[in-house]
Amino acid sequence: MTRKRVAILISGRGSNMSALIAAAEDPAFPAQIALVVSNRPEAAGLRTAAEHGIATAVVDHKTFGKDRERFEQELQAILEQHRIELVCLAGFMRILTPWLVSRWTDKMLNIHPALLPEFKGLDTHRRALEAGVHLHGATVHFVVPDMDSGPIIAQGVVSVLPDDTEEVLARRVLAVEHRIYPLALKLVAEGRVRVEGDVGVIEGDVSDVDSAFLPGAARRN
Repeated sequence: MTRKRVAILISGRGSNMSALIAAAEDPAFPAQIALVVSNRPEAAGLRTAAEHGIATAVVDHKTFGKDRERFEQELQAILEQHRIELVCLAGFMRILTPWLVSRWTDKMLNIHPALLPEFKGLDTHRRALEAGVHLHGATVHFVVPDMDSGPIIAQGVVSVLPDDTEEVLARRVLAVEHRIYPLALKLVAEGRVRVEGDVGVIEGDVSDVDSAFLPGAARRN
């Protein structure tokens, strides 16, 4: 089995990055974490990646001022240098331009702490509580130029309890994130996710995964 070479982009501690690294430590996992890149030199996740023997790089966005394309050109060059095949965003706090996104169509994944298409953007847990929803969760999707709008690969759901605070709800959702992101990466690395229009279609037998995490994707056996 040839494992896909994956880069993870982070801006902070990278808790989802750690979940992906842990999954990829299994030799049977179809992807290897080959690189971790941060736009912030002080990001704690860089140290975590180095401790796991993973190559790291920094592309400090402040160096480029308001020139987002030059920042992304430098990032793209590093990804090419490391022969990256798939990219996972894990708390990467930069909005990417169509210039970069178009180069990674159906090859760049992101995780969002809400059940898309609901609650795009920031402060998702607070907004979910204010809206009075009974179900909340997280979504892994392909990245497209429109923020939090790409084809959905996997979702995980939690119940919103009467006494939930924003912090308590966030912790439960984060636990779900750590389960569905490795699952989504596995499916993509295996070539089992096909995009039809705006929908991610999971191909093949899904009995080897918990189908409870695939409600947002069309499934075909």
